[in-house]
Amino acid sequence: MLILNKTAGVFFKPSKRKVYEFLRSFNFHPGTQFLHKIVLGIETSCDDTAAAVVDETGNVLGEAIHSQTEVHLKTGGIVPAVAQQLHRDNIQRIVQEALSASRISPSDLSAIATTIKPGLALSLGVGLSFSLQLVGQLKKPFIPIHHMEAHALTIRLTNKVEFPFLVLLISGGHCLLALVQGVSDFLLLGKSLDIAPGDMLDKVARRLSLIKHPECSTMSGGKAIEHLAKQGNRFHFDIKPPLHHAKNCDFSFTGLQQVTNKRIMKKEKEEGIEEGQVLSSAADIAATVQHTMACHIVKRTHRAILFCKQRDLLPQNNAVLVASGGVASNFYVRRALEILTNATQCTLLCPPPRLCTDNGIMIA
Repeated sequence: MLILNKTAGVFFKPSKRKVYEFLRSFNFHPGTQFLHKIVLGIETSCDDTAAAVVDETGNVLGEAIHSQTEVHLKTGGIVPAVAQQLHRDNIQRIVQEALSASRISPSDLSAIATTIKPGLALSLGVGLSFSLQLVGQLKKPFIPIHHMEAHALTIRLTNKVEFPFLVLLISGGHCLLALVQGVSDFLLLGKSLDIAPGDMLDKVARRLSLIKHPECSTMSGGKAIEHLAKQGNRFHFDIKPPLHHAKNCDFSFTGLQQVTNKRIMKKEKEEGIEEGQVLSSAADIAATVQHTMACHIVKRTHRAILFCKQRDLLPQNNAVLVASGGVASNFYVRRALEILTNATQCTLLCPPPRLCTDNGIMIA
């Protein structure tokens, strides 16, 4: 806790008066007896300010979220200092909305849970500082939450999933494969050696200037790639999946991004346009990148399934693969994973889209 308090002091410390006024704003009568323990979850690891109130049976009593996507689209990516300020501007309102929706008084909470890692340090600091102030005022237990563990276990809110199961977490900031053997028992099988797949898609979308494309101007990079890919020929360009001969379950996406950038430069010269203009072949490039990324993800996941089954870490039949994170919402990637699980006698489970991306529910 000493480290957490130091972190909180560096980044953002709301005044005791503000926290006191925040608590006084609730009109609910404290001291109500509840049958189940109730937890407030707070998430600020990247660019979404989120909070939720969940009871120990998994019932979501209230939630709220503020997305920064529109702001970061204008800057071409997430600027940590900007994300930090937006979290500061919105965290009190979001927590208040979640509590108000739940009809739970802050004094009736059993505990406060907050993401402490991994993520953007400046963003994490805002949620952590706010939470520690609440914990101090309310004299409630504080539960530090690992962001990726929360993603991995979210499926148990919506589906009856027994341990062990395999989880694939693919998003804009993370990429890993792990065997989930218990609530806090994870065996890491593979991770990205460089950037995350969502980050790669965002960078390719920026290089293609898709924000200037009339159909993609309000979409994030990943959504723009997925949208345009439907109109393109995935075999128009030949790009080999990364780590083709590596005998492990790790991922790599930097090479795919660099090869794609070279293809874009070549096409710009062929079409006689400058960087910043939209290529006529943008849809073909989007389709190729998405297809290559999906193939890479599926091949590494296949290796993980085989490894776990050979060592009896997963059941031979009806083993469960959980795919979560923003990239897991990509329909093409999900369909590729369905083909894999059908071929390996596994079951693919994905949380609903709103729980695939960052949210307060998974933290609570």
